[in-house]
Amino acid sequence: MTNASTTADDILRCARSLIVAGGYNSFSYADISKVVGIRNASIHHHFPGKADLVRVLVARYRQEAEAGIAELERNVAAPLDQLRAYVGYWEACITDMSAPFCVCALLASEIPVLPEAVALEVRAHFRMLSAWLSSVLDRGAKDGSLRLTTGSADADAEMFMATVHGAMLSARAYGDPLTFGTVTRPLLTRLTA
Repeated sequence: MTNASTTADDILRCARSLIVAGGYNSFSYADISKVVGIRNASIHHHFPGKADLVRVLVARYRQEAEAGIAELERNVAAPLDQLRAYVGYWEACITDMSAPFCVCALLASEIPVLPEAVALEVRAHFRMLSAWLSSVLDRGAKDGSLRLTTGSADADAEMFMATVHGAMLSARAYGDPLTFGTVTRPLLTRLTA
């Protein structure tokens, strides 16, 4: 028998994989129930509604991303190497299918139909990622290792984020993980001073 936190974690893991596979509206509690092996009522016990479930999922996803970025900051000093490591992380995840798409990028495409609480969490993830990328680009521009293509670290951060997310989309559309690198390598080259 699993404890309450393990059951909630199992539910969240399942919901995450279902969202990555098809988006917010592609699954129901019945789908989770079948995969996790619990009744719908048990899911409702942990997450009263789907919006509650996905809001918690996105908040945890952002926390995981923040922890990953903090780890990257501790272990990789140079700004260009940090950007390469970030892109490399996603390239590996897309290639081995361990995380073939950013949950928040996928949900961002559905913002017009998402519950407001979920949309707020998705936007918070984008703001966090953009702020980090902007700080990396700013440090790189100051130390001479990176060239800002727009003249603004904030604008280049948005361009970088959009290119990485677009590369994920292209890799998915073409069914070819190599497409991700084809799109992101020139981005890193353009930013290299």
